[in-house]
Amino acid sequence: MTELITTTGLPVVAIVGRPNVGKSTLMNRILGRREAIVEERPGVTRDRKEVEADWNGRKFVLVDTGGWMVGGDDLDAKVSAQSQKVFETADVVLFVVDTTTGVTEDDAQVAELLRRREGPVLLVTNKVDDRNHESLVWEFMSLGLGEPVAVSALHGRGAGDLLDRVIDQFAPATEAEIAAFEDVDHTNAQTIRQRSGDAEADRVFAVALVGRPNVGKSTLFNRLIGEDRAVVHDMPGTTRDTIDTVVDTPDGPIRFVDTAGMRRRSRIDDGTEYFSMVRALRAVDTADIALLLIDATQGITHQDQRLAERVDAAGCPVVVLLNKWELLDAEQREAITAEMTRMLSFIGDSVVLKISALTGKGVHRLLPALADVVDAYHRRVPTRRVNEVIVAAQAAQPAPHGARVLYATQGAADPPTFTLFANRELPSTYVRYLERKLREAFDLGQTPVKLRVRRRTS
Repeated sequence: MTELITTTGLPVVAIVGRPNVGKSTLMNRILGRREAIVEERPGVTRDRKEVEADWNGRKFVLVDTGGWMVGGDDLDAKVSAQSQKVFETADVVLFVVDTTTGVTEDDAQVAELLRRREGPVLLVTNKVDDRNHESLVWEFMSLGLGEPVAVSALHGRGAGDLLDRVIDQFAPATEAEIAAFEDVDHTNAQTIRQRSGDAEADRVFAVALVGRPNVGKSTLFNRLIGEDRAVVHDMPGTTRDTIDTVVDTPDGPIRFVDTAGMRRRSRIDDGTEYFSMVRALRAVDTADIALLLIDATQGITHQDQRLAERVDAAGCPVVVLLNKWELLDAEQREAITAEMTRMLSFIGDSVVLKISALTGKGVHRLLPALADVVDAYHRRVPTRRVNEVIVAAQAAQPAPHGARVLYATQGAADPPTFTLFANRELPSTYVRYLERKLREAFDLGQTPVKLRVRRRTS
């Protein structure tokens, strides 16, 4: 489960270090799953990623950061700034170094900054894959951060000892935490989430930002959450993973998910980019609504059209954002409006907003638009009104072969789910007709609507 959890009061454990020392591998090892993208190339992780973790019943927030590059280019500086922001606020810092390369100048400069911290710092010497490498860790005593903790993130060697050291830095567990841990059935993840109070967090409305590379998703993401959370750069493909943040709005909390730019699979020749695309598609599949960001200066491309089709197939409503609108003249604006009608007609009456993620122009209209979608997503309709709409629809257009809906009710919200009791099987085309009538009657717009048809026996 990935979400913004630094506001829950849990301890924060940050993983920092220069590129390619195994920070993401260590994060995956601690979590027990492949959450962070890992590849044997420096600079793969660029944004910071926050995930809730657990060790012996003690929950904490694990934060993976981009590699620290001292004296790099503009993008490296932004990534390093993200790392520094994290370690300044974290409760515990894991400073990861590569045992096989020894102490580097970058390691020494990062260590100098970490020594100024008031909170605890654990020096993690990674890639100690066997006993032959154990003697190499003592070289890192020169960094002045205490005794190193030797681990092999790849093979799991020493990971448990490291987590024991991490937990020792936390405040003692409360009686409630101990009781909850003893009472939990560890074989049932759903039970764990429900008993720990995470079930409510799982229901936070999720909004995924999707689009081609370099259309301004991270810039918009940073503007929406009010901080420079994602690394923004004019080089395509800067965001390599999904990042999400819960923002409190007047209409309740909304989880904004920034995703990597998605290109056609035939153009993906990079393993990291492939996994980024998979994560982005998974974010779309689990989102309640998608913001499809389009670079208005380039018009609506076939890739934009394919992405819209992919989002529409996932069953979540779409809000189209035409970014960089201020750069268009009157003729260009008229042309892209015509393209919208021609190429994106299948998404129906989806909201279309003209914005500038860079300047913020028009972005203020986004939250009200989302509020309308959220309202429709949670909407409940009295059974009497549901049946009135169904009766009127059947009177205007009866179902073929004597099929008829005898009774209808809304069984659930989030999204609106209706159950239709019929005397016989209803054709799929007629079910879509009834869905359209329900949408129109209850102003559900592009909100996902589920219809369950049950045959009522005598």
